[in-house]
Amino acid sequence: MTALPTEFQDFGLTPEQRRLAVRSHYYETPGMDGDRGEIWCYSDRFSYRPGERVRLQVSATAPRFDIEIVRDGAAQTKVLEHRGIAARWQDTPEDCSIEGCGWETTFEFQVGADWPSGGYRLTLLAEGPDGQRIRCHHIIIVLPRPGRKQGRILQVAATGTWLAYNTWGGSNHYEGITGPNRNLYSPVVSTQRPWCRGFIVLPPEAPRVPLEVAMPPRTVPRYPHMEWAYATGHSKKYASAGWASYDRHFFRFAERAGYAADLCSQHELHFTPEILLDYDCAVFVGHDEYWTWEMRDAVDAFVEQGGRAARFAGNFMWQTRLEDQGRKQVCYKYRARAEDPVYRGGDVTRATNSWEAPEIGRPGCKTFGLNASNGIYAGWGGCAPRGVRGFPIYRPGHWAFAGTGLYYGDILGAESHIYGYEVDGLDYEMRHGLPYPTATSGAPDGLEILALAMACQVEESADVPLEDQFFGDEDGRFVAETLYGSPSDENLEKVRYSNGMIVNFRRGKGEVFHAGTCEWVAGLLRADAMVERVTRNVLDRYLGRT
Repeated sequence: MTALPTEFQDFGLTPEQRRLAVRSHYYETPGMDGDRGEIWCYSDRFSYRPGERVRLQVSATAPRFDIEIVRDGAAQTKVLEHRGIAARWQDTPEDCSIEGCGWETTFEFQVGADWPSGGYRLTLLAEGPDGQRIRCHHIIIVLPRPGRKQGRILQVAATGTWLAYNTWGGSNHYEGITGPNRNLYSPVVSTQRPWCRGFIVLPPEAPRVPLEVAMPPRTVPRYPHMEWAYATGHSKKYASAGWASYDRHFFRFAERAGYAADLCSQHELHFTPEILLDYDCAVFVGHDEYWTWEMRDAVDAFVEQGGRAARFAGNFMWQTRLEDQGRKQVCYKYRARAEDPVYRGGDVTRATNSWEAPEIGRPGCKTFGLNASNGIYAGWGGCAPRGVRGFPIYRPGHWAFAGTGLYYGDILGAESHIYGYEVDGLDYEMRHGLPYPTATSGAPDGLEILALAMACQVEESADVPLEDQFFGDEDGRFVAETLYGSPSDENLEKVRYSNGMIVNFRRGKGEVFHAGTCEWVAGLLRADAMVERVTRNVLDRYLGRT
């Protein structure tokens, strides 16, 4: 086992600044860089097909900027470069997080007919008033051409979760400057704004959420990713979502490992679900928390007809709705029963609540075999901070573990820390040393639990003062109310402790493999041979190679 440091890294913050890094709300807003100058950019859509035109909305303190576009795959391939593009500062409304920035188009370019599908990183560079370079980053997805794609995988970028966490402009689905006192998260977020800093590009030293510290007894857990973000001017949510922390690592691994990979956004599943039917295998990775009903319909139909869904992702939690032709995402979350209009005369099955809300009637496990409400937190804050770091194996003879040499009780991915920071689980029972879904779990018929680890819904520790905790018991009480009708102490104890799993099942003519953790990509990023082998086993089977 690789030795871990026993002390938290020092990012140059005072104790008060460390507390502010966790407890305060900081975000990106026009003018935040002051005299240094700044440049911001967004595009009219997430994704484009070859030959389509991309419209960029840019606001800059500099009169001109340069742009470079690189396909961000196993190889970094430059596809376009322009210099000296005219720019100007564009006014931004205070409610841009909700309504969009409304900037005029600054620059257009055409996606090349020969550009392969993938994520394309845009870098905009200009000169600040002090002569130093200022820059911003954006990403577009180039979609595959229509037609059967036998032997290729389709990776679906978790753009619903990107939207939910984007802090640019002040509000997202977590914190914000919304409401009468300008202190609430927003149930509506817009695509028409830049991505926050850290979503597209990150330096290799940026901490991930799970703790990489071997804490001596009575050590108070901290949040290094938030401290680093506060110290370096990145978004507080950079490690929770985005291309740079999650989706990118799987896409690059797949291409390095010799797989032919295409990319689309979740919005394609909502508006053009037939895109899945061109493939044998669809892949979902990282932190993948927010879905519409229609997106789930697309995956369910794909699997029923013979498709294979491989989900190396965690936290399948919230139903969303899309409005304004997909330019707005709606999720009332904790306030849904009080504020979501569908509770006052609409179709309540479309409520933007947890999938486990009884009135929705569609638990997450019906699509991917696992629920976030039976999982959630592991390996950070006061949630199992000294936990197992990987998945304890219960069924080593399963085809997914072929060639790994894993035994019953071994832990998959502990070295690379693949377990956390949010996981998906299921109600289960033990029989003769093996876990099985309970009769009331809602699990699909034939589901096998291959690996199982501990998680919790409540940040708990006698060593962590309440004022130093990030989320405390808020989520636990929400799950208790969702499942049992009341957030009482008694019901909280029913959900306090939970789990994360790896499961596999067949449905219709197809099959689903689900490693229910956000951090599976950490094993690929850190070249963990066993994690890579399991990933290849799944992809090879689902592509018909074995």
